[in-house]
Amino acid sequence: MIKNEKIKATEVQLTGLNGEDLGIMPTREALALAKQHKVDLVCMSLMISPPPCKLIGAGAARDEAQQAKKKANKSPDKRKIKEIRLHLQMEDHDRDVKQSQAERILKKGDSVKFVIQVHGSKEGEAGKSWAEELCKALKEYGSKTTGVQVSGKQVVVQLDPRD
Repeated sequence: MIKNEKIKATEVQLTGLNGEDLGIMPTREALALAKQHKVDLVCMSLMISPPPCKLIGAGAARDEAQQAKKKANKSPDKRKIKEIRLHLQMEDHDRDVKQSQAERILKKGDSVKFVIQVHGSKEGEAGKSWAEELCKALKEYGSKTTGVQVSGKQVVVQLDPRD
C-alpha cells in the first residue's frame, strides 16, 4: 500500500472520505487536502493512469488492508487439488474406496482430479465412460470444472466442491 509522499504520480484520481469522486487533481493538491483533513492519501492501484487514490483515516487504511488480506486468504484459489489415480483393472471394492475418498475430499472443500490409466483407444472409451459414472455418483458433492479429457494413456477429469 503506497501512502502520502511515496506516491510518485504527477496527478491522481481522488475519492473523498465519504466515497465521493473529487476528480483528477495534482498529487500535491491531494496531499494538501489529506493534511487539511488529517487523513492519509492512499494509492489503490498503480496499474491505471492516473492512479486511483482515496482519502482514508490512518487506522481505517490499516484495517482495510487487513480485511483485503483475510479475503484473499479465503479465496477459492487457495483450494488444493488432490489427485486420485485409478486404472481400469481395479476391483470393485477398490473403486468404491477411491470414490468414498473423493467424497471426503470434496466435503472438506478441496478439488479432486481423477486420473484413470488406460492402454489404447478401446480402453480410452471405457475410461471415459467410467469417469462420467464417477462424476454422476459424486454429483451432490462436486461439479466438473473440466470435461472428461482422453489423451493417450490416461483419462482426466476434475471436480470442484459445491458451495
